[in-house]
Amino acid sequence: MTDSLKKRVLARFQGIAAAAVLVLGAAATAARATEPCGDFGECKTLIEINATDGDIGFHFLMDGDDLISAWFNDPTGARVFRDFARGPLREQKLTETFAESAEPLCWDDPEADPDEEIVTLEEFLERWAAGTYRFRGQGEDGEKSKGETELSHALPAAPADVGFDGGVISWDAGDDLGNCASFAELNDLVAGGVLPVHPEDVPVAAWEVVLEPDVEDGDPTGDLVFSIRLPGDVAPRAVTVPADYLASLPDDTPVKVEVGAIGLDDNATFSEEDGFCVNEVEGCEEAE
Repeated sequence: MTDSLKKRVLARFQGIAAAAVLVLGAAATAARATEPCGDFGECKTLIEINATDGDIGFHFLMDGDDLISAWFNDPTGARVFRDFARGPLREQKLTETFAESAEPLCWDDPEADPDEEIVTLEEFLERWAAGTYRFRGQGEDGEKSKGETELSHALPAAPADVGFDGGVISWDAGDDLGNCASFAELNDLVAGGVLPVHPEDVPVAAWEVVLEPDVEDGDPTGDLVFSIRLPGDVAPRAVTVPADYLASLPDDTPVKVEVGAIGLDDNATFSEEDGFCVNEVEGCEEAE
């Protein structure tokens, strides 16, 4: 996951803006961390899928006050994560902890390293059970913090037909999870009780639309990201990229477009398209 995407993930947890994020409409703020979360200011667990790359991950956040340790358990009661403050951090205390799992492939990508781990959607959902995740924290004097949040297996379908004509980003509602699971495979998972509902039928609370320069690591142009969040019922499904933003990019800047469907429970599925060129003069070269 790129640094800019990490910032956007954290922004979705917190319900605030990052980079050039704009939030329009009440529906766009529906998906956010559990606030308050018992003694914690907020907490959240969610599933994120990159339908284009075909990978899947588990993310969580907890935000407490003056903690020296924090942890959480899954619905079976098993400890999943624990964080300790030591040295100067123990003196300063912990507040917010945000982390994400590795994102293994959920399909047999023929271009992937043969040793790359594959975790199918069904295996992932078995690993990360739906239900109540209980967060705990401890202060320096032994005071305890408690809170809980729900993880849902309602996964929104991947946006389809993502396009960019040089000024407008457009997309359609999808009906599958891209490389993670086809429409037919999802039907089987619903019939088998693995999924509570077909992703095609999961309401979208918000669309997250991102245009990002597709440049080499270390190129400062890569930090010039345009991102906007729109209500799930926006029509048409399109957004105009500000001309001033596009003009700020150098000539011949390759860009990629990412559109995410964010469900009411914060689970998100993203689709990506690259190969676009902004301010074309001599033509764009792909980043290595």
